[in-house]
Amino acid sequence: MVELTLQALFSGLLAGGTYATLALGLALVFGTMRIINLAHGELVLLAAYVAFEMERSAGLNPLASIPVALVVVGLTALAIYLAVSRIRTDRELNSLLLTFGVAIVLTNLILIVWSADIRSTSSGWFLEGFVIADTLFSMRSEVVFFGVGLALIAATWWWLNHSWLGRALRAVSSNRDAALLMGVNPALVEGLSFVVSGVLATFSGIAIYCATVVFPALGHNLTIKAFVITVLAGMGSVPGVLIGAILIGMGESLTATFAKPSLQELTAMVVFLLILFLRPRGLFGRR
Repeated sequence: MVELTLQALFSGLLAGGTYATLALGLALVFGTMRIINLAHGELVLLAAYVAFEMERSAGLNPLASIPVALVVVGLTALAIYLAVSRIRTDRELNSLLLTFGVAIVLTNLILIVWSADIRSTSSGWFLEGFVIADTLFSMRSEVVFFGVGLALIAATWWWLNHSWLGRALRAVSSNRDAALLMGVNPALVEGLSFVVSGVLATFSGIAIYCATVVFPALGHNLTIKAFVITVLAGMGSVPGVLIGAILIGMGESLTATFAKPSLQELTAMVVFLLILFLRPRGLFGRR
């Protein structure tokens, strides 16, 4: 029982790294523009399918497809921002409707181009087992992308706190008008947040493709999971996103191990509701 519990916690920890990268992209846009990009999960899914296509047509390792995926997803994220930035009235509500429509379009484009079949990497290197002390087991892809996720989260945290553009993004998030008076271009910063969100979506999409399976309807579930983690963490906290993602990952893994895999999503929502009830601002949210 102890070994089974440790294995479940280890699997949840690795999943939490990917979830954190997934959620951080949504949190950046939400924090900067106060809108929820309902097409974020589809951006993640688009990166996964780019990796699949590069692997199928050119025989490339999924890691080699990252530059192409970055361009495709980054340009798509920028196009979404340009569409959202043209909204002048009821920005919060109308942006929800717009990004929801974009999500539907992207889902159907993926369905048309790649069909509804389940896709996963055929690279044996990613699928090989990784063992720690003959006790904890995982696929190599899970460990690799957990490390990549931690590096991206640390880099994003450093960028937000120690670079001029990062501080400008935080200033726009705090008070857009005051930031404008201080010489910050809010439109540039908001566009940058979408591009960085696309970069994070790219890596999380390829991580998901290498570790599990993808299919066109998955994008909606990814958006919901990212939103749950964002609210769970609280506004303005990068470490909170990581901790919230790991909590969700461990909760889902324990549920799948000791109950039923079909209850994983329910576990995430129960944790989400409990945190909202006990700490409405999230685990690390500020007033």
